[in-house]
Amino acid sequence: MPMFSTDSSCDIFYQIDDFTDPWNPAETVVLLHGNAESGEAWRSWIPHLGRHLRIIRPDLRGFGRSTATLEGFPWTLKVLGDDLIKLTQHLKIQSFHLVAAKIGGTIALNFAAEHPELVKTLTVLGAPPSPKNSLAHTVAVWVEQLKKDGLEPWARESMRGRLGSRAPEKMLEYWTQLMAKTALSTQLGFMKMVPTLDVRPGLSKIQCPTLVITTTGSGLGSVQDTESWCKLIKHATMLVLDDDSYHVAAVKAEESAAATLDFIQKHSS
Repeated sequence: MPMFSTDSSCDIFYQIDDFTDPWNPAETVVLLHGNAESGEAWRSWIPHLGRHLRIIRPDLRGFGRSTATLEGFPWTLKVLGDDLIKLTQHLKIQSFHLVAAKIGGTIALNFAAEHPELVKTLTVLGAPPSPKNSLAHTVAVWVEQLKKDGLEPWARESMRGRLGSRAPEKMLEYWTQLMAKTALSTQLGFMKMVPTLDVRPGLSKIQCPTLVITTTGSGLGSVQDTESWCKLIKHATMLVLDDDSYHVAAVKAEESAAATLDFIQKHSS
């Protein structure tokens, strides 16, 4: 099982999917999942990207098969960014394309702003740049529910809002079970950080070509809201897909993956 240690208390699990021609050089894309997920969240993307790019799918600190964190762990965007740097150094990757969904997109926006020399292109899907403004009240309710009922009831109750009105019941159940695997201590600790985040002040520091994908009815912000913060990024392109889900990477996987691959290839060296 591919793991590496960031420090004495944390092992990070990652997967590599590479179906490119071994005689041709392939660029690397790192995929960052959202809250209470793992690298498995990108399963449907692999057939679209894997023939053209070397894919790295980490389970973020505390999630998936990475070491669970204690509830009192001091979560910060810097900690998560440092984990990504250590992973790419471990794999001897000098620079890469970065794709991220939901709160993973918030992490990625901050990372691209702080480490422009490492990110070739950035794609974020359903990313809230300011959870401090858009999610603080919701997170407070969720924390109480998590403490009372645990992961699975919370995930099941909130899943329709996450995946939208068109998602079939079997899809809702799959994502519920995926998210329910998260350790409660990790989730409660991580949720303490979420309402403190606002990466908008740093968006102007992002240097790489950036693709922002959202939906017409995202619960994390209107199309107009997304347009307003996209304008803060120097080289941003926006794609709006017709749906009422905010987990666009999941419910619009084929369209999103195809658009992301096209964007990366247009801006590849």
